[in-house]
Amino acid sequence: MPDTPHAPASDEVAWLRARVAELEELNARLREAAAARDELAAAQLAARDAQIAALAAQVEELRRRLDKDSSTSSKPPSSDSPYKKKPRDRSLRGRSGRRPGKQPGAQSSTLRQSPHPGDTVLCGPAACGCCGHDLTGEPVLGTVQKRQVFEASPPPPPAVTGYQVAARQCPECGEISVGLAPAGVTGRVQYGPGVHAKAALAVCAHYLPVARAAKLVAALTGVNVSAGFVAGIRGKAARLLAPFMDRVRELLHAAPVLYAGETPARAAGTLHYVHVACTGFLTAMHTGGRTSEAIDAGGILPGYPGTIVRDGYKGYEHLTGALHAWCGAQYAEPGIMRNGAAGVARVACRGGARADAGAERFCIITGFRGRRGRGQAGGTVRALCSAGSSARVPVL
Repeated sequence: MPDTPHAPASDEVAWLRARVAELEELNARLREAAAARDELAAAQLAARDAQIAALAAQVEELRRRLDKDSSTSSKPPSSDSPYKKKPRDRSLRGRSGRRPGKQPGAQSSTLRQSPHPGDTVLCGPAACGCCGHDLTGEPVLGTVQKRQVFEASPPPPPAVTGYQVAARQCPECGEISVGLAPAGVTGRVQYGPGVHAKAALAVCAHYLPVARAAKLVAALTGVNVSAGFVAGIRGKAARLLAPFMDRVRELLHAAPVLYAGETPARAAGTLHYVHVACTGFLTAMHTGGRTSEAIDAGGILPGYPGTIVRDGYKGYEHLTGALHAWCGAQYAEPGIMRNGAAGVARVACRGGARADAGAERFCIITGFRGRRGRGQAGGTVRALCSAGSSARVPVL
């Protein structure tokens, strides 16, 4: 028997109809809520997809920028990362047609026999090769076959020179005078200039590690030197070269054209920049940062009145007294060079006045001086094309 009491038929139908209407209204509200939830989820997914697409595009752009270096773009070599292995250089030099090895007319280093050997050994037969008779004392027949072996001499023992600084008393006035040792002889025991020179040759000229250089000096000279002594050779050599380098800086400052640049390198355990100013015969380098003050620390470019051939780094813009020329080898895009100086965006050189006008070439800007306003956009500057011609070219 049911728990609820039986309602009259008319009341039961009315109750059912009200219940159905209530459930339909609830179902409609649930459908609206589900639709709103679906719309919100779709909007969130669309926004997330757009964000993922934007981040993917940003990552692709950053990868493209990181893959750029001086060999694949117009960036200067000084902007290359010192920790990234550089790709193999794509040389533009063609075949010369010469065969490998020594070229005709080059200086020869052929080993030739000495007319006066230090030692001679007679290699005669001791007995007859047929009957075994003793051939000692028998005369030599015909001309002997001369063969020579050049061998390195063992290192001699060190030449030790003792200096005895004596004192003498004057018999007239009684003054005691002390003798003077030769210049440079200051310690009780020290190495001579020849040992210093050979150690400097190993570490400075041949770039050997100090421990290996010490072993090599000992093997070749017979003088046992320590790794610490060899490590201090660079500083000693640099101090001795100071007057020479001062003269080199004077000559570079007086040169009509010089080349300037910078490249990253590790020095004293940290990353520095090696700044160079050079001509075809003179070179001066120093380390420092990449600021204009670090560039001027070399003592060559401040006040330089000549022509500086360089890349587009803006650290040189303060040198307003010099004529700035762009190095065409710094730029990989043919015919276009980017200019970092004020008022110049880029210069396009198209062959100048040569017969093959229209061919794009590298050019070197020679018509503006720092910030003095030459070479403004819309005008022209004088440029030297790689083909050898000189022409006025437009500033774009």
